[in-house]
Amino acid sequence: MSARSTSLLRLRGLVRKESLQIVRDPSSIGIAFVLPLVLLLIFGYGVSLDARGIRIALAAEVPGGAAASFLSAFRASPYFRPMVMRSPQAARAALVDHTVDAMVVLRASFGQDLFRAGGAPIQLVVNGVDANTGRLVTGYVQGVWEGWLERSARERGVRLRPPARLEPRIWFNPDVRSRNFLVPGLIAVIMTLIGALLTALVMAREWERGTMEALMVTPVTMLEVIAGKLLPAFALGLGGLAVSVGLAVGVFGVPLRGSAWVLIAASSLFLLVALGLGLLISTVARSQFVAGQVAIIVTFLPAFLLSGFIFDIGSMPAVVQAITHVIPARYYVTILQTVFLAGDVWSVIVPNAAALAMMAVVLLTAAVRRTRRTLR
Repeated sequence: MSARSTSLLRLRGLVRKESLQIVRDPSSIGIAFVLPLVLLLIFGYGVSLDARGIRIALAAEVPGGAAASFLSAFRASPYFRPMVMRSPQAARAALVDHTVDAMVVLRASFGQDLFRAGGAPIQLVVNGVDANTGRLVTGYVQGVWEGWLERSARERGVRLRPPARLEPRIWFNPDVRSRNFLVPGLIAVIMTLIGALLTALVMAREWERGTMEALMVTPVTMLEVIAGKLLPAFALGLGGLAVSVGLAVGVFGVPLRGSAWVLIAASSLFLLVALGLGLLISTVARSQFVAGQVAIIVTFLPAFLLSGFIFDIGSMPAVVQAITHVIPARYYVTILQTVFLAGDVWSVIVPNAAALAMMAVVLLTAAVRRTRRTLR
């Protein structure tokens, strides 16, 4: 039997041994299949950047037909939950008490000044503690006002002549659902955790139980041991990807406009990067508890904060933007959001995939060399 055939036979035995270990150990199954389910359900349903059901106080100094008509326009908006107040003072008190998030007050001359040159005075006060929500509320109120003003002008036979008419076209996410943006990014975070935790914990478990030394006295090489660990973990990672994509498309309604093969190929590259990170962690932390903590700190937090998953990288300070270039999840998030929402845009996919491939080679090579040194 040739040396190559013997090596393949040993590798097959190691893969079978690791697969049996995974079946007997429910923690690996939980990381690969339960973790994506839990995180996607929590973040998919619990985290939203959309502002709906905004509590807004409405008040008019002098009630009238025009004021009543304008205030009623808020009831037709899906973004607001209006509360009509008796007076502007009551609206201000509700805003101070955090009973409402914003208030709209119409001056006494609202009806008379509506179509005059100076315009009708409207006061909008928004709770600006959450700056993002404050900007959204301001834009939504502006939309209600413009829509009502145009309808009211048509009813009166008055023609509005704005200096410019904005005709918005929203590409890639026409429904403007933050879930379509968040869920693909969350898949990147999940794949980071799966890849890093699986290899870090599996290798640390071998060190804890003393079975790594037992493997070293057998004819298997270190490269075969690592491959025997990585191949089952890689298969589990792809299983976690299948669960995540199924939930994203089937439960949360995120469109998948790109090719499934492109998604699988890019995810495989990123999974190799995450597995390499986990293998490096296992060379430093030889207990499962320490390995798990290090994996979360080194992989999960950067992927969550610095990948563009939630926070826009372009709005970060220049130093932080430079740091994000060494975060693998940054490239994977870009690929996922492109494949899900835009399709196979090769000018985006290819350079990001190339960065992931380079990182995979560097990390796996470093992990193999580091593991060999730690055994000497």
